[in-house]
Amino acid sequence: MATYVMFGKYSVGAVGEISAERTKNAKALIRDLGGELKATYALLGETDLLVIVELRGMEEAMKASAALSKLLGISFTTSPAVSGEDFDKLMEEA
Repeated sequence: MATYVMFGKYSVGAVGEISAERTKNAKALIRDLGGELKATYALLGETDLLVIVELRGMEEAMKASAALSKLLGISFTTSPAVSGEDFDKLMEEA
Protein backbone atom coordinates (compact mmCIF):
# COMPACT_ATOMS: atom_id res chain seq x y z
CA MET A 1 0.00 0.00 0.00
CA ALA A 2 1.15 3.51 -0.80
CA THR A 3 0.35 6.70 1.10
CA TYR A 4 -1.25 9.66 -0.66
CA VAL A 5 -1.99 13.14 0.67
CA MET A 6 -5.04 14.80 -0.84
CA PHE A 7 -5.44 18.58 -0.61
CA GLY A 8 -9.08 19.61 -1.08
CA LYS A 9 -10.80 22.87 -1.92
CA TYR A 10 -14.57 23.15 -1.42
CA SER A 11 -16.76 24.63 -4.11
CA VAL A 12 -19.33 27.14 -2.89
CA GLY A 13 -22.10 24.55 -3.36
CA ALA A 14 -20.17 21.82 -1.55
CA VAL A 15 -19.93 23.84 1.66
CA GLY A 16 -23.70 23.68 2.10
CA GLU A 17 -23.63 19.89 1.72
CA ILE A 18 -21.14 19.14 4.53
CA SER A 19 -22.46 16.31 6.71
CA ALA A 20 -21.41 13.22 8.64
CA GLU A 21 -23.28 11.11 6.07
CA ARG A 22 -21.24 12.52 3.23
CA THR A 23 -18.05 11.77 5.16
CA LYS A 24 -19.26 8.20 5.67
CA ASN A 25 -19.85 7.86 1.93
CA ALA A 26 -16.34 9.15 1.19
CA LYS A 27 -14.82 6.57 3.57
CA ALA A 28 -16.82 3.83 1.83
CA LEU A 29 -15.56 4.99 -1.57
CA ILE A 30 -11.95 4.70 -0.42
CA ARG A 31 -12.65 1.22 1.00
CA ASP A 32 -14.30 0.17 -2.29
CA LEU A 33 -11.05 1.07 -4.06
CA GLY A 34 -9.17 -1.26 -1.70
CA GLY A 35 -7.81 1.60 0.37
CA GLU A 36 -7.95 2.95 3.88
CA LEU A 37 -8.66 6.46 5.09
CA LYS A 38 -5.94 7.24 7.63
CA ALA A 39 -6.81 10.82 8.62
CA THR A 40 -8.85 13.85 7.65
CA TYR A 41 -8.23 17.42 8.74
CA ALA A 42 -10.21 20.60 8.13
CA LEU A 43 -7.90 23.56 7.53
CA LEU A 44 -8.02 27.34 7.29
CA GLY A 45 -6.42 29.01 4.29
CA GLU A 46 -5.98 28.00 0.66
CA THR A 47 -6.62 24.32 1.40
CA ASP A 48 -9.91 23.45 3.11
CA LEU A 49 -9.38 19.74 3.64
CA LEU A 50 -6.36 17.47 4.06
CA VAL A 51 -6.99 13.76 3.60
CA ILE A 52 -4.40 11.02 4.10
CA VAL A 53 -5.18 7.69 2.46
CA GLU A 54 -3.45 4.42 1.75
CA LEU A 55 -4.15 2.92 -1.66
CA ARG A 56 -2.62 0.15 -3.75
CA GLY A 57 -1.11 2.48 -6.32
CA MET A 58 -1.33 5.42 -8.68
CA GLU A 59 -4.33 4.11 -10.61
CA GLU A 60 -6.42 3.83 -7.43
CA ALA A 61 -5.21 7.28 -6.30
CA MET A 62 -6.36 8.82 -9.58
CA LYS A 63 -9.72 7.07 -9.32
CA ALA A 64 -10.12 8.16 -5.69
CA SER A 65 -9.31 11.78 -6.48
CA ALA A 66 -11.80 11.96 -9.37
CA ALA A 67 -14.53 9.96 -7.61
CA LEU A 68 -14.27 11.99 -4.40
CA SER A 69 -14.47 15.21 -6.42
CA LYS A 70 -17.67 13.97 -8.07
CA LEU A 71 -19.14 12.75 -4.78
CA LEU A 72 -18.23 15.72 -2.60
CA GLY A 73 -17.93 18.72 -4.91
CA ILE A 74 -14.38 19.22 -3.68
CA SER A 75 -11.47 19.57 -6.08
CA PHE A 76 -8.43 17.58 -4.96
CA THR A 77 -4.74 17.78 -5.64
CA THR A 78 -3.29 14.37 -4.78
CA SER A 79 0.37 13.67 -4.06
CA PRO A 80 2.22 10.46 -3.20
CA ALA A 81 4.02 10.55 0.14
CA VAL A 82 6.73 8.49 1.81
CA SER A 83 7.59 8.39 5.49
CA GLY A 84 10.69 10.18 6.70
CA GLU A 85 12.30 6.82 7.41
CA ASP A 86 11.63 5.54 3.88
CA PHE A 87 12.83 8.84 2.43
CA ASP A 88 16.14 8.53 4.31
CA LYS A 89 16.59 4.99 2.91
CA LEU A 90 15.87 6.19 -0.63
CA MET A 91 18.36 9.03 -0.31
CA GLU A 92 21.06 6.68 0.98
CA GLU A 93 20.61 4.64 -2.20
CA ALA A 94 20.69 7.68 -4.51
